[in-house]
This record gives sequence, C-alpha cells and structure tokens, in this order.
Amino acid sequence: MSTYDPSGPEPEGGGKPSFGKQPPQSGGGTPEGTPSDPYGTPSSADPPPDGGPGAYGGTYGGSPTGPPYGQNPYGGSPYDQPPPGYGPTGHGAPGAGPVPGMPPLGSWPNRILARLIDYLLVQIVALLVVLPFASLSDRSGSATAFWLACLLYFVYEGVMLGRDGQTLGKKAMKIRVAMLVDGNSPTQSAAWTRAAVFVLPALICCAALWWLIDGMFGVFDRPYRQCIHDKAAKTVVVSTA
Repeated sequence: MSTYDPSGPEPEGGGKPSFGKQPPQSGGGTPEGTPSDPYGTPSSADPPPDGGPGAYGGTYGGSPTGPPYGQNPYGGSPYDQPPPGYGPTGHGAPGAGPVPGMPPLGSWPNRILARLIDYLLVQIVALLVVLPFASLSDRSGSATAFWLACLLYFVYEGVMLGRDGQTLGKKAMKIRVAMLVDGNSPTQSAAWTRAAVFVLPALICCAALWWLIDGMFGVFDRPYRQCIHDKAAKTVVVSTA
C-alpha cells in the first residue's frame, strides 16, 4: 500500500513516486518500459512482399533461386546422366535424342546410304582426274585411283563437316554430325579428326576391313551409336528430318 499523499507537497529529489497503475498510452502505443521494434518488423500475419516465395517469385515446389543454366542440380556435369530414352527403363527407345534438347539419333539405313552417296561422288571425281594419266586395267593405276579417292574424301569430309556438319550425302539423307557435348556443328578440330580417323587407317592397311570394324563398332555402341571416328572426335550423328 502506497504511503504517498497526493494532497501533500511534491517530493523533491529523494522522494519516491507511487507504484500504482500507470495511465494507458494514447494511440495504441506500447506500455512504458516495453521495448518497441525500431525496424518495423512485420508480424507473421502480414503478407509476404511482392516477388518473394508465395508471390510467384520462386520456382514451383522449390527454392526461389535455382542452379545456373545448364548446371546439374544434383552435382556433376549435366551430361553425366543417361540420355532420354536410355537407362534402367528406356532400353534405347527409338527417337530419343542423345542429349536433352537435341534431335533424335540418325538411323543406320540413312547413315549407310549417306556414306555410299559421298563415296560414289568422290570416286567419280577421282576417276576423272586419274583416267587421263593412268590406266585402271593395271594394278598401279587402280592403286593410284584409290589413294587419290581417299585423299579427296579426307579433304571433302573435313571441309564439309567443319562448315555445317553435313556432306552432300548427309544432306540428301537428312542427317548431320553434331558435337556430343552441346549439339552444335563440329568444331574444325573435331571435323578433321573425324575425317582422319575414318580415312587414314584405310590407307595404311586393308581399307575394307577397317571400315567394317569402324562401322560395326557403332552398331553395338550404346547409347549414342558412335563409330570409332565419332568416339575420337566426340561427335554424334543426329536426324534433321
């Protein structure tokens, strides 16, 4: 019980004021002695600001900011994962592109026919060049025509693939060569590497046998159907149809 007498004189200095009830603050402020938030932190009932999660600012079912474009959210290279149509349940489904966003793989009939078209075109040019200077009836003339055809094919394929990934045969069969990593046209180094691995071993030893081994390697390769020259250049054959 307070001993303060309101009718008496006001205490000076050492007097003790009453500890009775304090008058309410006007304007809905906080009682004296209760610290207020100087930064105006909103209460839990306040709506989130525009652009935050819940206001179409984040990704559906995920964090507002995802991994950089092209980066695998689970770590590692985005192409370390099996391509669409392959893996435990895909079993190499036809029409599946080797890398997400790339066209389907080129079919084997189209690839073989494209090679035959290019081979015949180059052979015709080689024969037209050799015939005035050598006879095809003897062994030396045939060997010269073969060597010239291989060298012409090497240059022809290197130049054409380095330009847009297509030879005349590939254009006719609606397929093209693409870089496996991103689907772009082959770089100059990849184009010439691919041509060299296809042609030069045939010049060194048993052309027909080398081309058979090279082609059969691609038949059994999974999931990209790469021949040896594709493996060396890190390329893949895709459809343009």
